[in-house]
Amino acid sequence: MTHRSGFACFVGRPNAGKSTLTNALVGQKVAITSGRPQTTRHTIRGIVHRPDAQLVLVDTPGLHRPRTLLGERLNHLVTDTLTEVDVVGFCLPADQKVGPGDRFIAEQLVQLSRDGRGTPVVAIVTKADLVGKGRLAEHLLAVQQLGEWAEIVPVSAQSGYQVDELADVLVSYLPQGPALYPEGELTDEPEQVMVAELVREAALEGVRDELPHSLAVVVEEIVPREATGDGTPMLDVRVNLYVERDSQKAIIIGRGGARLRDVGSQARRGIEALLGARVYLDLHVKVAKDWQRDPKQLGRLGF
Repeated sequence: MTHRSGFACFVGRPNAGKSTLTNALVGQKVAITSGRPQTTRHTIRGIVHRPDAQLVLVDTPGLHRPRTLLGERLNHLVTDTLTEVDVVGFCLPADQKVGPGDRFIAEQLVQLSRDGRGTPVVAIVTKADLVGKGRLAEHLLAVQQLGEWAEIVPVSAQSGYQVDELADVLVSYLPQGPALYPEGELTDEPEQVMVAELVREAALEGVRDELPHSLAVVVEEIVPREATGDGTPMLDVRVNLYVERDSQKAIIIGRGGARLRDVGSQARRGIEALLGARVYLDLHVKVAKDWQRDPKQLGRLGF
């Protein structure tokens, strides 16, 4: 049997369903998902293991017209990634009309092919379960008119519609080669990055629209605690959440600290599953004024 292995990168405007699709293909949560745009800040790699192939998925921040220094750095992260993969998946949600953001990304992808790199681009119409057949057909035509794509594939990560078919398409563009990662490994992200993402995902649930861009999460330490009375291993996980204004700090903490306790409870469940141990999660909310526009603060926060 011929075995293929290589890298695929998902791009698209913010909230196009890239992280949810990554999780669906991998079969487990490796990238945070949120109804808020621009939640992915790092390139999360998810690994799809098949008998005939190993597909390594690179999930990038949403490509967009930047308004801040953070936005510029996120865009550079995306364009750098595009030059290093075997196939690009351009995600366009079926429940939203093709707009200026999609056309901006399509222009970037056309430029990529003109530069002589020749990376094939598969247009992926995400969230196909949210619209009827007629609306989906209209959207597929609009996507076709955006550029010359290697293929166009409608999918639904939520219902599983054509997820396996999309994997087949992406694998077909990979070079022949052996597996790049050990069997069973689903991501190569460090544990601290995954923990920070789980906390940020929990903090973004149900908050006002202005907060996602202003929230950064840094894991200060993950240290074993001395064995408890029943001998169960336990970890102390200390995490700082940074916002830009005191008013945002109040939103995260909530009245009497209620909201921060909810964030901790939700995040702790995911962290315990990730680390395989009981966790004492210590959360602190701090203000780093206008950190998105400050090069020094961006560096300290990992961007």
